Amino acid sequence: MSNKSVKNIKLAFMLNLGFSIFELIGGLYVNSISIISDSIHDFGDSLSIGLSWLLDKRANTEPNEKFTYGYLRFSLLGALINSLILTIGSLIMIYNAVPRLINPEEINYNGVFILAFVGLLVNGYGAFKTSKGKAISEKVISLHLLEDVLGWASILICSVIMKIFNFPILDPILSIFISIFILFNVFKNIKKIFEVFLEKSPNNIDTNSIINSLKENKSIIDIHHIHIWAMDHINNYCTLHVVIRNNENTQSIIKIKEYIRNELKKHEIRHVTIEVEFNNEICDNSTFQP
Repeated sequence: MSNKSVKNIKLAFMLNLGFSIFELIGGLYVNSISIISDSIHDFGDSLSIGLSWLLDKRANTEPNEKFTYGYLRFSLLGALINSLILTIGSLIMIYNAVPRLINPEEINYNGVFILAFVGLLVNGYGAFKTSKGKAISEKVISLHLLEDVLGWASILICSVIMKIFNFPILDPILSIFISIFILFNVFKNIKKIFEVFLEKSPNNIDTNSIINSLKENKSIIDIHHIHIWAMDHINNYCTLHVVIRNNENTQSIIKIKEYIRNELKKHEIRHVTIEVEFNNEICDNSTFQP
């Protein structure tokens, strides 16, 4: 996690918490149960974003004897918790919207219009700041804010249309479509999170292509027992066994290692562990060998 990512998440937390308070007061003023309910939903978002902020700060902690790989996956943990909360929130929105299809409710549309306009500005700014981040926790938080942006956009449009055409059923219809859209994107992020936790090779890395490119070095006879995984969907790690000729000296081995590291950097792999084996050496490692 970069410091910029942590700062963006902190900004999203402060914006969401401040607007949740404003939204609750405004919902009571315009006597809108839907806005009051959404303010409670936003308070839940604020708690999850705050948790993600703390975990992402923790993710920047240097490795130690207990966490030798560091704390990078704390960021993923925050993203997972955020995704679960967002899923529950979207399902609650659908649950509350369905009865309104049968019995639409009237609200103070003038007050709602003002609240929706402020909501668009605040959440739109937060969504923009986090949407450019590479960290998956930022992407999940951006979905939180995007959900609010779409929600307030629909409320803004509905407040105008329903006041002119007296069509209150439009509000729950849009709410259901927005919730389905958010759930679809959340499930895609959850899939990515579990792939990292299960140490699946990153989708943008072709292991066989890497092996073939490394073998272009004439000093390398074989590459085997290569394992590539991601710590947090950004930082990729790799371990591998490299077989060289028996007559290679120390300087040659150093150059081979340097060559391997430089080649792997081209594939966005920054942390590499290399085990050097000579041609006449028997490898007793029985794990997967591509």
